[in-house]
Amino acid sequence: MPADPKPTAVRPTPEQLARYASAFNESLTVRSLGMRVSFPDADHVVVELLAEERHRGGMGADAINGGIIAAAFDLVIGCTPALVDSSRRNATVQLNMRFERGLRGSLLRATAHIDRATPHLVFSSAVITDDQGNVCARAEGMVALSDRPWARGDNPGVN
Repeated sequence: MPADPKPTAVRPTPEQLARYASAFNESLTVRSLGMRVSFPDADHVVVELLAEERHRGGMGADAINGGIIAAAFDLVIGCTPALVDSSRRNATVQLNMRFERGLRGSLLRATAHIDRATPHLVFSSAVITDDQGNVCARAEGMVALSDRPWARGDNPGVN
């Protein structure tokens, strides 16, 4: 991790990150995908999915579909700005993915971290591993930070 990726002076507390993850986990989109967001520490975002039949279809019936993998990358990289400022709205504006092997098994785990941050952009990287810990896909993304804070009562998981 770079020396100081944060564009703000004070990073969010673990409690603020937990509330941010909870808001996403309660959103209709994340619930319908069957994914869960968490912040295991101050430098990483994790998205997990216990794969069901509806998530499969890539490279034959047993691998996780590429669209599900793309959604996991968008979610995990899109949540990285919360590591530096959970009070600002944001949106993924660029996402580059590489599929390295079929993602089989029952667990998809996406882990992201910030490579670099400016006051208006966050550059992040992520990997997706299977239940054996094998890296199956990699991504880099850019997330824009808005100057508009979340309104009181807004759910960060819903636009």
